[in-house]
Order: sequence, then structure tokens, then C-alpha cells
Amino acid sequence: MKKLNEERLMKVLLAPIVSEKATMIADKREQVAFKVMQDATKTEIKAAVELLFKVKVEGVQVSNLKGKAKRFGRFNGRRDHVRKAYVCLAPGQEINFAEAP
Repeated sequence: MKKLNEERLMKVLLAPIVSEKATMIADKREQVAFKVMQDATKTEIKAAVELLFKVKVEGVQVSNLKGKAKRFGRFNGRRDHVRKAYVCLAPGQEINFAEAP
């Protein structure tokens, strides 16, 4: 496997997704949801999570959501497109965002 750019890995994860669905998935399947860069690959996401949180990642699933068309007064606009990553952690591993750096 080629060496991934550590500076890019620090920018791949944009934010954790904290919602009812994300909490349910974390409890049931030991997965964590993140908002990631549009052009991030699964291998980059895996490497970024392992680098930042010091955990073992078993798999990554990615979902692309198109932004909704919205109106702002008389102007038409669009929300940003979002790319989500569902990261499956190894058994016994967990990420606690309250203590994370």
C-alpha cells in the first residue's frame, strides 16, 4: 500500500455526525458516522480515522447525498452536497467524542 499524505488525512474528516440515527448505529453495529470531503476515498477515510482516533477500522461505507434545492426569498439556491462515511470499528473499539483531541 502506498504511503498516504498525512497532511491530507488531517483534512479528510470534516465533522462527526451526531443524530439519533448515528447514535443507534453506534450502539447496534459499532459504527461511527462522519461528514467527509467530497473527493475522499475509502482508504483515505480509514487511514484518517486510525490516525486521529488511534482505533482499528474494519470497514468503511460511503454515502453521497445531493443538496436540496431551496429558495431564499425570491432567489433560488441549493444546499451543499454531503458525503457521509460510516466507519465500522473492530470489536471492543470505540470513539468517545467528549475526550477526543
